[in-house]
Amino acid sequence: MSAPATVLPIDPGLLARYRAAGAKIAWRPAPKGPRRPPGRTARIAHLHDEEARVEAWGTARRVGLAVESGPVGALVLLLEIDRRGLPTALGAENAGRDPAFPAGAIVAAWGRGAVPADARPRLTDLIELARYALA
Repeated sequence: MSAPATVLPIDPGLLARYRAAGAKIAWRPAPKGPRRPPGRTARIAHLHDEEARVEAWGTARRVGLAVESGPVGALVLLLEIDRRGLPTALGAENAGRDPAFPAGAIVAAWGRGAVPADARPRLTDLIELARYALA
């Protein structure tokens, strides 16, 4: 059986490594923190010695995902893009703007949805950042 097709501009061998690393992510509920908008779920992704906060929200047609800026967050987001397809919007929020993401966040939306505009990361940026999660 072959691997599923992807929309990510990535070498198939590297994508296989990302998928294998994704299967090793340990998930746990996020600790209580700042008040969040209704309908958001927050979890912590742990891989090797790194962690990332991940928040998800939405409906079947409109989905949003915010991840902590860093290698594990980038990996989680890439795996979601691999699963769902390209987001309709991708943005980033600088450190200190959201108390739930003190180091900053990368946010993707599928369907209609706004994302922060502090920066506009490219998929290639996420691919490179996620490499550090493989160590």
